[in-house]
Amino acid sequence: MFKGVYTALATPMHANGAVDYDTLGRLLQAQLAAGIDGLVLLGTTAEAATLSAGEKNEVLSFCTGIIKNRIKIIIGTGTNATASTLENTRAALAFNPDGVLLVTPYYNKPNPNGLIEHYKQAAALGKPIVLYHIPGRTGLKVPGHVLDRLLAQVPQIAGIKESDYDMAHVTDTAVKYAHRLNYICGNDDLFPQYLAINASGIISAAANVFAPAFVQIYKLFMQGKTKQSFDLFAKLYPLIKACYLETNPTCVKYMLSKIGFGSQAVRLPLGEIADENKQKIDRLLQTADENLFIH
Repeated sequence: MFKGVYTALATPMHANGAVDYDTLGRLLQAQLAAGIDGLVLLGTTAEAATLSAGEKNEVLSFCTGIIKNRIKIIIGTGTNATASTLENTRAALAFNPDGVLLVTPYYNKPNPNGLIEHYKQAAALGKPIVLYHIPGRTGLKVPGHVLDRLLAQVPQIAGIKESDYDMAHVTDTAVKYAHRLNYICGNDDLFPQYLAINASGIISAAANVFAPAFVQIYKLFMQGKTKQSFDLFAKLYPLIKACYLETNPTCVKYMLSKIGFGSQAVRLPLGEIADENKQKIDRLLQTADENLFIH
């Protein structure tokens, strides 16, 4: 259901914090031109936690009006409260997404019964769910035995966006469940490893800037040209790492600003990246192959 390269779309903003719809439109068109398979709207990279309900609705209306069902759409609706997760998911249904992305609730650290009930209630709203597992942000690592229960009791979970760096856990889950659901890479810097363990694709923040490269890496791998796929990944790797010199999406937005897609503005509590990191990114961009970038 969710295969290939999905860009976790950033939300361009003016210096005053308002959404920059002109740049958002150009960014969307560039993503479509790069041949991505889908978009994640209102995810972490979109700074969804800082957008009001009205802004979220406006962003979804604007984006879906441009996309016009040409690619798949997943909408991020998860929060650390079941009530607001359900509210967000109901609002997203108006835009007929192919699925909703539900992060494991952060800060609360729900116990197994609570976690399962959280996903059950969201599943009852009728859309396929992509479970977003990112222990580094949420403080919640879902153990294998809990995931077993969760997937058994909530069959509407159609995919997992996996952003754990514990490759033993990742491999265990892939071996057990990659044929039950779409196991999706959530770590840009581990894309080849995930493909090698039967991941269905990637949800990528770095693809905001480097969508053409990610699409080609995926295509080459699927064609059995694994060495060429890895060689391209290796070429891109320093730029991927630079996307995470500071908290996502600060560096991604700085890169976008350097290639003509809006400003580097983010909303507090995120702030401008350090000058030394700007200089590191500038040096990389000056020598990078322009074919890696969106246009």
